[in-house]
Amino acid sequence: MNLANFLSSRTPFFYGWVILGTSGSTQIARNAAASLTLAVFMYPMAEDLGWSRTILAGAVSVGGLASTFISPIIGWLIDKYGARTVLTSSILILGITTFLTGWATVPVAFYITYGIGRIIFSSPVQIGSSVVVSRWFIQKRGRANGILTFCHSIGMTGFPLIASILIGIYGWQIAWHLLGVGVWVIAMLPVFLLLAETPESVGLLPDGEKEPSAVNADAGPVAVFEEINWTLKEALRTPALWQLALGGGLLLVIHSGTNTHMAAFFQDAGLTANQAAVAVSLNAIFTGVGGLGWGWAIEKIKARYCYAMVAALMSICAILFSTADSVIEAWVYASLFGTALGGMLVVPPVAMADYFGRSSLGAIRGFTEPFVSFSQAVGALFSGLIFDITGSYNYAFYTLSVVALVSIILTITAIVPVHKNNKKG
Repeated sequence: MNLANFLSSRTPFFYGWVILGTSGSTQIARNAAASLTLAVFMYPMAEDLGWSRTILAGAVSVGGLASTFISPIIGWLIDKYGARTVLTSSILILGITTFLTGWATVPVAFYITYGIGRIIFSSPVQIGSSVVVSRWFIQKRGRANGILTFCHSIGMTGFPLIASILIGIYGWQIAWHLLGVGVWVIAMLPVFLLLAETPESVGLLPDGEKEPSAVNADAGPVAVFEEINWTLKEALRTPALWQLALGGGLLLVIHSGTNTHMAAFFQDAGLTANQAAVAVSLNAIFTGVGGLGWGWAIEKIKARYCYAMVAALMSICAILFSTADSVIEAWVYASLFGTALGGMLVVPPVAMADYFGRSSLGAIRGFTEPFVSFSQAVGALFSGLIFDITGSYNYAFYTLSVVALVSIILTITAIVPVHKNNKKG
């Protein structure tokens, strides 16, 4: 049963905003498997089960690495069977695995349940929600993806807080059970009942327009009668795809290499645990706020320039982190870095859709997403090794700043390719 066909012509506003809200619910719900949520469970589970924190944290890496290999399959499934099918199945599985994590009292069981949740977090929900939103919006694609990122920020802030309250009242096992049910309550019915793959499938056009329109990522919105769509095979032959994928992957190295160690770094710098926690919370909040800002910016500025601006801001933040020695500085830098992370989440999916069209966007995103998963694993490990060797994160921050400069070069030179069907003569 799908109400989209019935409701799409009856809502007093463009039905794409319902699609955005529905997709946003999956972004909120996926945070049941977020590393920040696990961080809340880290102490009580380690104390109760006698596990090391390395065992618990290892499930994050295992799930992330597994998603590296699964993402291309997910992209193909989205194009073949639709985002509605993929997202509904993903939310169902995420709810089940989150619920079962409350009974995972041996490491193998925990790695299976939470690891599967991390795969859902990193791959099908991330790809599926942004693909369906990018198919419903063209000229308003930036702001739509910005709102989608804001929804993720809500979940990133809310789920750890809710988990902490539930653990305090019921204990960690019941807390996992309740979070699993919460996943279904938040996202299951909206996705199953309200999601439609494209505006055309319910007799509408992107952005609620009366005539077809498309976006040239290097020249801004332009009215055209036919959108140029690339297949994955065609896109793989363009330098731009590889430049955006590699440049975006490098940004995730910086993100993971910084965020994973942020709380520990600030405590090393003299902040209390609570002050460091505030810095992490500000980082999450400004990720959502920044996403809204970058969503607006990418509709006004060429996609490759926005990519480079995000990388430049991340480079500056990496240097600033190495100088932080007060509470105010830590909070300001964490907020600024969160703003950059909002761009890191918004700009890549918008750029891919603008560059290569909507028809094969699932497969294209599925191919490029492993760059994200692998980079996240590399970044966290890199900063940890630098700290273990030198006793400081400063050299890691210096290196990550240079990584950002490489990303700037890759992305700012990623000229929008011209499809063979759009060549003159």
